[in-house]
Order: sequence, then C-alpha cells, then structure tokens
Amino acid sequence: MVLRPRCLLLRCAPVGGALRSCRESRGDTVMSDSGNAQSQDGGSHGEGSTGRVTSPSVGNKVTVVLGAQWGDEGKGKVVDLLAQDADMVCRCQGGNNAGHTVVVDSVEYDFHLLPSGIINPKVTAFIGNGVVIHLPGLFEEAEKNARKGKGLEGWKNRLIISDRAHIVFDFHQAVDGVQEQERQQQAGKNLGTTKKGIGPVYSAKAARSGLRICDLLADFQEFSERFKHLASQYKSMYPSLEIDVDGELEKLKTYVDRIKPMVRDGVFFMYEALHGPPKKILVEGANAALLDIDFGTYPFVTSSNCTVGGVCTGLGMPPQNVGEVYGVVKAYTTRVGIGAFPTEQNNETGELLQTRGKEVGVTTGRKRRCGWLDLVLIKYAHMINGFTALALTKLDILDVLPEIKVGVAYKVDGEIIPHFPANQEALQKVEVQYETLPGWKTDTSAARTFEELPENAQKYVCYIQDHLGVPVKWIGVGKSRESMIQLF
Repeated sequence: MVLRPRCLLLRCAPVGGALRSCRESRGDTVMSDSGNAQSQDGGSHGEGSTGRVTSPSVGNKVTVVLGAQWGDEGKGKVVDLLAQDADMVCRCQGGNNAGHTVVVDSVEYDFHLLPSGIINPKVTAFIGNGVVIHLPGLFEEAEKNARKGKGLEGWKNRLIISDRAHIVFDFHQAVDGVQEQERQQQAGKNLGTTKKGIGPVYSAKAARSGLRICDLLADFQEFSERFKHLASQYKSMYPSLEIDVDGELEKLKTYVDRIKPMVRDGVFFMYEALHGPPKKILVEGANAALLDIDFGTYPFVTSSNCTVGGVCTGLGMPPQNVGEVYGVVKAYTTRVGIGAFPTEQNNETGELLQTRGKEVGVTTGRKRRCGWLDLVLIKYAHMINGFTALALTKLDILDVLPEIKVGVAYKVDGEIIPHFPANQEALQKVEVQYETLPGWKTDTSAARTFEELPENAQKYVCYIQDHLGVPVKWIGVGKSRESMIQLF
C-alpha cells in the first residue's frame, strides 16, 4: 500500500463524470441526418428520420509529461517509469536538440530524437508531425543506443513516423551555426542554440518552403528540385554558406528505403490509437515551458511549443483526449545558455549544485547555470499547462545544504507583481523574494518511501505542493528508475 504525505490529503478531488447536453435537458430539437427535425426524446418531426445523433466516444486518453522549468528536469526518467506499462509513447515537438537520459540495469541510454520510452521492448514509439527529423541523426542515435544493451531490440519494427514531419537537412544545421556567429558579431551575444538546425527548419516550415517526410517518399525528382530551390534561398541569404547539394541529395536518397516501412499517415494512425482498443498512450514533451516559443523567456527559447497545446498540434489529436498532465520539476533550478535567470546563484551554492548534480547538457556538453527553486516560474508553467501532478527530481542533490531557499515572489520597484514578466529586460530586474527552509543534512538516496525521507525533506516537498496547489506524485533521489518514490 502506498501512503500519501498528510499534506496531499488536502488537495481537491478531480471532478468526474460527463455533463448532460444543454439541448437534451431543454428538450430542444436537432436535425437528423436526413435533414428532418428530431426531438430529443427520440420522436421525429418528419419522415425518414435516422434517430438522434449521439456524441462520439472520446476514446483513449493520453498521459502527458512536460518540463516545468528550462529543461533538463528529468523528464526521461519519468517517461521511463510510466512507459513500463504503456502501449505507445509519442514525441510531439522539437528535434534532436532535446536530451533525455535513461538508466536501466546500470546502462545509461541517451535520447535526443527518439521517444525515450522506446527502451521498453513492448512499446510502439511514435514521432508526430510536430517533430523535425534529421535522418542521419535519427539512425545514429538508434544504432548507438542499440549497441549499449537490449533496450532497443526490434526498434525498427516499433518506430512509427508521421508522414507530415518536417526534415532537418545538413544545411539547416550549418545555417544555425552561421546565424549564431552573426548574432555574436552584431549584438555581442548569441541565443546559445544547440546548432542542430532546429530554428532554421521551423522557420522554413512557417515560410512554407520546408520539405516533409511524405515529400521524400513521393517523387524524388520533385523533392530534389524543391531541395535545390531551398538551398539556393539560403545561399543567397548567407553567401559564405557551403552546401554540397548533390552530395546531400545522394545521402537522403539512401534513407528512402530505410525509413519507408516506418512511415504512416500520422493523423489516421493517432486516431486509430485513440479510438481503437483500450491503450495506455504516453506523450513525452521535449524542452520545457520556459523554452516554449510563445510562453518561454523569448528570444532565448526553442522554436516549438513545448507546452500542452503542442501535444494536440504536434500529434494531430483533439484536446478532449488529453488526460493526466505531469509537470517535471527539478528540486532546484538550472538553465543552459544565456537569458534571464532570477534565482541564479553565481557563488559557491551554484557551484555546489552544478558539481553535485553533474549539471552538464546531454546535447551540448555545456555546463548548466544553477540556482534556487523558483516557484513563481513553476506557477506560471502550471497556469499554461494545468498540471494534474508533479514529479520532483534530484531532491538528493540538496542533501548537504544546511538551509535551502525557495523563490516565492517577484518584486519590481518595491512592489510584488502578480505575473511572470514577458520582457527579458524586466525579468532581469526583478527582485526575488525568498523563503528559507531548513536543510536535512542526511543522505536521501536510499529512501524508497516518503516516510523514509528526513522530516525536513518531507516539509520541503509539502511546502512546494502547498504553495503551487498541485500534488507531488513522485520524488527522485537518484539516477535509476528504482530511486523514484511514488506517493500515490
């Protein structure tokens, strides 16, 4: 039996049950398929009635895992945990700029483009239309992880790719690097991109000049012409850019037969999954709320929607099929690259968190900036995503601290502001209001239940969920899936 901490018992119970149709309760009439008026009690107002139209079944619900900070929260581990009894795991946005690490049987697997839930040999992995795919990177990643252990056995038969997903070309990655150089030269600072071509390919998608998987598998001659036209556009914008057009086309042609068995009409595939036999479907968000192109700390963001709306647009599914939405929160805050970071600690505390947490980017290898937990930021992420529960990761990193600070409010000109600033300059200037909580100075890595945590660690967890109004469902105290404490 799993016991919940006392503070969890105070949370509101979710509202269940469907609402009756307003029209039904009023006894209104509707039109039958034949065009005849039909009363809600089943009586016909005309001949040829086919009966009252009933609402279609919602079908299976998807469980969504999203980052609640600036990424690197430990989403891969949560997905790995949930994927143990999942039938299908999906990626809905981003590309191989993401980095998820999963440890199984002491083997560390690194995922960038593949859904990390593919580590479960019973899972079907689906890459949706909102994902941008670098084909060489996809196969390199799969083959590299397959050599590490048995986790990716049969991956070629378990991976499904939407035909509407856009393709990242080598020259997109080259353009990414050139753009970063230009930003550095012109403004003295860059965005800190991963140089994986993500921004350029999403730009091409928005400009309606991109190429998709379905284009690659159709008429290759037509694909080649469009590819050459796109390459010439970039050459005109960046004269120093070197593009081996013929070489890249030859390379792309080799992927046609390799990828063809994996490609499906993504919308139809998703619909069948939602409305077929009961299935446990998991959606693995990449990046995080504060990196979202619309809601993140713009312009220091990624180029896709990393919040819950991106699930529907990136998979081709309606919002009523979204079920549980789990936000993953690191017990402190980290960020890669530049941009505002209100609770950052440029001191010994920041260095300690960086060292103990081994805070180095999976994709870039860059050291992550570190600071205290920022509840203003997470509350903002909750406003957008509507988290139904949280996973609090890396609690064990705080084990050595005598006291722990938590950011609870922002002040501007001496006044507490009720919102998260959109403007970067405004966010840079906020004064963070902290609450100081006692540390526990005890090793938590062996804890497997909430009750086994030190009292002050329990209070830290309760403080977070009480402040946010969202229950904590899991607590991470180590790297393996066994080190995730489940509370309910």
